[in-house]
Amino acid sequence: MKRKDEPRPRAPRGFSRPPLERMLRLHERMKAGAFPNCRTLAGEFEVSTKTIQRDIEFMRDRLRLPIEYHALRFGFYYTQPVEAFPSVEVSEGELVALLVAQKALEQYRGTSFEKPLAAAFGKITAGLRGGVVFDGGAPGEAFSFRNIGASVADLELFDLLSQAVLRSREVRFEYRKLAPAAQPEWRTVCPYHLTCVENLWYLVGLDRGRGQIRTFALPRFGRAEETGCEFTRPADFDPEAYFSNSFGIFRGEGRYRVRIRFTGVAARLVAEREWHPTQKLATSGDGQEAELELEVNSLTEVERWVLGWGRNATVLEPPELVARLRATAKALAEAYPST
Repeated sequence: MKRKDEPRPRAPRGFSRPPLERMLRLHERMKAGAFPNCRTLAGEFEVSTKTIQRDIEFMRDRLRLPIEYHALRFGFYYTQPVEAFPSVEVSEGELVALLVAQKALEQYRGTSFEKPLAAAFGKITAGLRGGVVFDGGAPGEAFSFRNIGASVADLELFDLLSQAVLRSREVRFEYRKLAPAAQPEWRTVCPYHLTCVENLWYLVGLDRGRGQIRTFALPRFGRAEETGCEFTRPADFDPEAYFSNSFGIFRGEGRYRVRIRFTGVAARLVAEREWHPTQKLATSGDGQEAELELEVNSLTEVERWVLGWGRNATVLEPPELVARLRATAKALAEAYPST
């Protein structure tokens, strides 16, 4: 790890528009006969005059637009009519994929992620020929996403952590465990990876104090900051391999062969999806029974999942999981005594 006396300064957060948006604005003004020039546009876009000049040269030389400078009007103009700005053409299937992506972003509506995600999607679609408009009507009504329990992670925190992951910078943060009456404690972590599981974001990284790779839920973070130290992520760290035997997000050190028998509607529902990379599924001819086999390293999330199926799921093995479910069933019976 390389330590520095002073943290590397971040680039200032400017408000200049991206190149495509600048060129689209140039196109609109030249098409309208407004004779835009480098000096006025540079002030408006908060960039240098050389940047505007490069935009114009790109439009003229690479996009083959008929641009000339009018010495008497002190601005640029089109020497012949231009119907549309040269842009990307997409197939119908690609357009549907964009629509589905736009609908997927709606799970962040009302959160701090909404505006930057909408802005990013707008930049992606800005260059499509004819534009892409999603006004809430057909075909927008053909797709929807319903997500319960979306992450409440703060955008500023997510930005800090994502930059730390991308640039291999150590972070320090307050973290609250789920244990009753647990007090927040400071952790120093080399962040390796960010992952979203069931609408909740998690950070995976090397916990310096514990000397182990740990997983942290973003909603449990308090204050967070970069330490000013850099690290080298291990070349053999693979997120897919790290979570390969986890049933969800929690990663244990055990190794369990889990067999569960499902009946009735649960059997048919379980057969409709893939629940784990190691799963083996056997179903009866009439679809009324199914047996699912998994290899996992932790039973915590498996237990909660099985309980969600109620009486239509019976654990056959391992004995440890059977015992845990029996204890939970006893506690539930005591919590709901017969009257």
